[in-house]
Amino acid sequence: MRIGNVYRPVVFGCRADERLSEVARRMVEKKVGALAVLEGDQVTGIITERDLVAAMALFIDPASVNAAACAPTEVKTAGLEEDSREVARRMLDAGIRHLPVEQDGRMVGMVSMRDLLALETWAS
Repeated sequence: MRIGNVYRPVVFGCRADERLSEVARRMVEKKVGALAVLEGDQVTGIITERDLVAAMALFIDPASVNAAACAPTEVKTAGLEEDSREVARRMLDAGIRHLPVEQDGRMVGMVSMRDLLALETWAS
């Protein structure tokens, strides 16, 4: 099945200069495990729950640290037409649980391992 049938077509993101306390608050509010770090509609990083936990361990005051300091900047993406199994394999190989979905160079949503697992469960 193609990613366009699986992904969540909504963009939850933050700016690179936003404080981690705001990033964490938004994740809780939106009930998501990752936010795209955005510059306009371009993804410049991804910040995840794991990144927030690491920041808590490294910084005395996470409220004084911004998203850019903790978000990996090497961003892998998926296209709407890609096969879900290939995307799942790529995510497993990279050790990541969230992948931005792009169309024509701009982010249009996110796919998570949970989304892909649900697909496999429903397809069985």
